[in-house]
Amino acid sequence: MSKTVIATDKAPAALGPYSQAIKTGSFLFCSGQLGLVPATGELRDGVKDQAQQAMQNLQAVIQEAGKTMDDVVKTTIFLTNMGDFPVVNEVYGSFFPGSKPARSTIAVAALPKAGLVEVEAIVAL
Repeated sequence: MSKTVIATDKAPAALGPYSQAIKTGSFLFCSGQLGLVPATGELRDGVKDQAQQAMQNLQAVIQEAGKTMDDVVKTTIFLTNMGDFPVVNEVYGSFFPGSKPARSTIAVAALPKAGLVEVEAIVAL
């Protein structure tokens, strides 16, 4: 099976040896996005702004592959503080006004660059 690397400068460059997304078969697998501003590589302040930026970054990668948020079938949210769940949930929900994808939310000890939230997705092609 072939695979295609998806990359856009409208989302932050990968922080390590991985791709922003890989298109293969019937799916697009999107790496986790932090609340990093693409132009500066700096985290936005606070969990709400980081969640908003992470979702915008994820959306940019998905759009680069020619798809929309309506095509997302599964997401995973990583939080450093499960107490932030209601705030992140509100931001997240605003990106899916129609049908909602399946989702997992996981509390983690830490995220790269001391981020507060990271979101990854699987998109149906």
